[in-house]
Amino acid sequence: MDRSSFLLLWVAFFCSFAVIYGSPGDADPIYRGCVEQCEKTGCDFSLDGNSVDDSKHLQEPLYLRWKQLDCHSNCQYQCMLSREEERQKPGYKPNKYHGKWPFKRLFGLQELASVGFSAINLGMHFHGFVSFYFLANTKLPVRPNKKSYYEYTGLWYIYAIFAMNSWLWSVVFHTRDIAQTERLDYTSAIAFLGYSLFLAIIRVYSVRAEAARVMVAAPVFAFVTTHILYLNFFRFDYGWNMKVCVAMGVLQMILWAVWAGISRHPSRWKLWVVVFGGALAMLLEIYDFPPYWGIIDAHSLWHTTTIPLTYLWWSFGRDDCEFRTSVLTKKTK
Repeated sequence: MDRSSFLLLWVAFFCSFAVIYGSPGDADPIYRGCVEQCEKTGCDFSLDGNSVDDSKHLQEPLYLRWKQLDCHSNCQYQCMLSREEERQKPGYKPNKYHGKWPFKRLFGLQELASVGFSAINLGMHFHGFVSFYFLANTKLPVRPNKKSYYEYTGLWYIYAIFAMNSWLWSVVFHTRDIAQTERLDYTSAIAFLGYSLFLAIIRVYSVRAEAARVMVAAPVFAFVTTHILYLNFFRFDYGWNMKVCVAMGVLQMILWAVWAGISRHPSRWKLWVVVFGGALAMLLEIYDFPPYWGIIDAHSLWHTTTIPLTYLWWSFGRDDCEFRTSVLTKKTK
């Protein structure tokens, strides 16, 4: 639960994050003129200072071409850096270009800090899953049929898959922001948020019967699937997506917060830390600021806050597994 409430915050923001076109930077006539001139002259700008054109790009191996660093995107990138250098001289603040702050590419990565912190979050989830798996299967007593006493073990395994998949596509998206990686990132985040809401309902209301779980899963998964199909095949509406994700996130947070307040769970304090810690971390998204040194911005710092929250969330999952196993084994004696 604690992880669910944190991730709901996490995904609620990520779902609400939209690439807004028509930013001050790309509306700048000097920047637009630079891009047009760059393309007309055969893409004089390039990452290494050499001339780049589309034909050369198309001859690159696939592992380089996937980044789509073609003539147009290279011109946009180099003109953005050039324009920002000019603006810094009289003391102007950085502008956003195509909805993004002017980041510097390092090692071929578009947003190095966000890539790194997303990868760490992915690793934290993997560590949490592995530690939970060994706890449930090797350290705690099991039923005569070799199954865990903890009724939610399988649900946590699936949760880990959704979580790691979501963070994986976050890494890819921040490596290179293009239409395909954006959709995969949003889709995986929505799916993760939907499943975490399902897990919250099942655990908070102690739904143990398979038939009852199916009745909960059917409307939740149907809604999430319909929303994903709507975004990918009808209209990629950022505003509507934000409303849907925030609604699912807030509902999930309320469920966990109320349950933590009324339950006598020995680790309920961890839920409180995750819920309120995640809420405070969201201030980094509200207080958006340009990247320092072209690398670290508010969003990347927000990714750092999710690292300890993820660890604490999986710690709650392990505690919950031990607590429920202890209660059930006492009943069988």
